[in-house]
Amino acid sequence: MTNDTLRLTRLHQVALSVTDLDRAIAFYRDKLGAAFTMKFDPPGLAFFDFDGTRLMLDAIAEAAGHASPLYFWVDDIHAAHQELQSRGIQFEQPPHLINRTDEGEEEWMAFFRDPDQNILAIATRRQL
Repeated sequence: MTNDTLRLTRLHQVALSVTDLDRAIAFYRDKLGAAFTMKFDPPGLAFFDFDGTRLMLDAIAEAAGHASPLYFWVDDIHAAHQELQSRGIQFEQPPHLINRTDEGEEEWMAFFRDPDQNILAIATRRQL
């Protein structure tokens, strides 16, 4: 992969900090009509699908005082990781498995920060 071929053009996931997970789920699902996909509580996460872009409601970040990360979709996470490193981006850890679904998919992510220390990530899903 060269500098000309990697462009982060698709948001995979946007995270929002919430103070009350159940109240936030009710708002997005019942008031806005968003497609609710799953809840993990603990640790305090819920997910909605907005036409292929996932919204993650995060009660953990609120408690920890973290900002809301952006997750960029990449087709090949290892190649994207290598290319971004070659551009001087320092990752907090290499690409790693985040979740395995019952449908036989794995979700992989690698996290880094922008100049203002906002958390960003590259992410992908692949079939087992």
